[in-house]
Formats: sequence, C-alpha cells, structure tokens
Amino acid sequence: MPATVRVGLVGFGLAGSAFHAPLIATTPGMRLDAVVTASPERRAQLHREHPGARAVDTPEQLLATPLDLVVIASPNRTHVPLARAALDAGRPVVVDKPLAATAAEATALTDLAEQRGLLLTVFQNRRWDNDFLTARRLISTGALGTVHRFESRFERWRPQIKTGWRELPDPAEVGGTMYDLGSHLVDQALTLFGPAATVYAEIDTVRPGAAVDDDSFIALTHTSGVRSHLWMSATAALLGPRLRVLGDRAGYVKHGLDPQEADLRAGRRPGDGSPWGVEPETAYGTLGTTDSAHPVPTEPGDYPAFYRGVAAALRDGTPPPVDPRDAVAALAVLEAARRSSATRTTVDIPRA
Repeated sequence: MPATVRVGLVGFGLAGSAFHAPLIATTPGMRLDAVVTASPERRAQLHREHPGARAVDTPEQLLATPLDLVVIASPNRTHVPLARAALDAGRPVVVDKPLAATAAEATALTDLAEQRGLLLTVFQNRRWDNDFLTARRLISTGALGTVHRFESRFERWRPQIKTGWRELPDPAEVGGTMYDLGSHLVDQALTLFGPAATVYAEIDTVRPGAAVDDDSFIALTHTSGVRSHLWMSATAALLGPRLRVLGDRAGYVKHGLDPQEADLRAGRRPGDGSPWGVEPETAYGTLGTTDSAHPVPTEPGDYPAFYRGVAAALRDGTPPPVDPRDAVAALAVLEAARRSSATRTTVDIPRA
C-alpha cells in the first residue's frame, strides 16, 4: 500500500455522503479520490464537501482509475455484483451492510476475496455505538455477573411510506426493516454472545399499503445459553429502551441513540475540535438492581475506528475491523428468522 490509500466510493446517497465519505476523509492515511454519482445535485454536494474528490459516472469508470480501496455504498441489490467486480479488478473492498441478500451469496463473495488475497470487510458501524461499547465493557468486567438476557431495539416512528428501493418487495432489493436494522442488531448480539443455535421470529407489515416488513421481533438462543431479544420497527409510536442487559448480579438499561449518526448528518466531522461521540451525563444509562442503581458513564462512540482498522489492515496486514464471515453468520440468522416467521416455529440455525 502507498503511504496514502486512494479510495473510490460507489454511491453518494445517505450512506455515502453522511457516513463513508466524511469518515474516509478524516482517517489519517486515507484520501477520498473518486465518487460514483451521476446526479447533478449530489455532484455539487460532493464538490462543496470534498473539493479534492473527482466525480465519475459509473462503477466501470471508477474501476478503470488507479485506486487502493473501493467502498460500496450503493443500493443493496448492487452490493454483490459491484463487490465481485472490484475484487476481480484486484481491489480491496468495503461493503455497506448487508453484505448480500443471502448467506450463500455472502459466502461466495468471501471465498472470492480469500482466493484473490484481497481485503473484504463490511461496514457494521454499530459495533462502535456508545451504548454497545458500554454494554461490552460492563459484560467483560463482570459488572453484570453472568448475563442471561440481552434486549436491543432500533425503533422509529415513520408511519408514512417513502418512495425508494427500501420499500420495494422484490427480494433482490433486500428492503424492509429486518435487513436494514436487523443486520445491526443481529451482528451486535453475535459479537457479544457468540453463535446462535435457534431463532424464533415475528415479521410483520403494519403500515397500510406497505410492501415490506416494518415491525419485527427476533429471539435468539445462543450456544452460550444467553437469549437475545431484538426489535426493529418503523412503527413504534413510543420508543422502548435502546438496550437492556440482564445478569445475575446487575442489569444495564440505556435509552436514546448514539449521537454520531445525527452529528454526521448535521455536517459535524471527527476531529473538528470538539469531542467526538460523547453524550451528556443526562443521557447516561443505569446500572444496578431495583434495590440500588446508579448512572454509569457511557463510552464515547467511535465510528472512525472502522476506517482506522481498514487502513491498518491494508498497511500492516492486521485482521479487518469486521470479518466478512461474521456477515455470513448474521445473514444465516436473518434467513432462519424468515423461515421461523413463515412457519410460526422455532428454527435451528445451520452452523457454518
């Protein structure tokens, strides 16, 4: 790798413009070099926010330029073909989640990267949410004792159906809240507690006229014995706690979302002079029992850690920040969840 990694970004919608581009541009040793977008409005935004980056019309044009890394932040249906094209062109690849529509497609892509000796990783940025990092610390230090249940929610109140591919029923689009939000929730649960043995799911479509799932629940039993209860919804008029982790010594409850997404969407950037990923004491979660509980400081969120990890993997050969086999495991869970909901049964999850 050269001293500065030249990055090509496919897609400059929400994921590309609010997450990937600013995180790449503020990562030491990386430079946002070229972006695929044909939209005049998005090109103008690109030139305002990243004046050193070039706009190109197509992924083919991007791959024809000298680049050290390709980042795919385009609609879900394009993830596999674009990642395959980049790997075939000899480029390391970052893919936004979900990596693929199925575990089989994700496995084939991971195998291709290994055969080519190229980095492939998945943008599971929620591993660096402040609440997740705090829960992980409390679990690892034994503050909760032996954990027996993990509850996690990504709930929104968005009753109106928006236009766009996320609302299309074609399975190739990989739309709906289960793959959008559930990809994060399942990944977090597997990261904390290891493989899941069984899944029970209720996958619903609540909004009138909606064509994709918008209110779902997944219950996992991990091989470790921990149970994870996961909610993902666009129809939650009142929001539940973001996390509740219960152990035999104490519990941890956290409300509210990590501030990093809102800050990125508002135009704030890591390293702009103010603390990054830090929330006020009033937003701290609670640790303890019904007899004795107290606020516990929240770990700072750290989305920049993902691209720091990518840069280190390219430069030093260290493991990628997210193993693509983790994405395969999460997709196997989501596929089993669909079978569970359709059959109204608990389903065994195949082991890789």
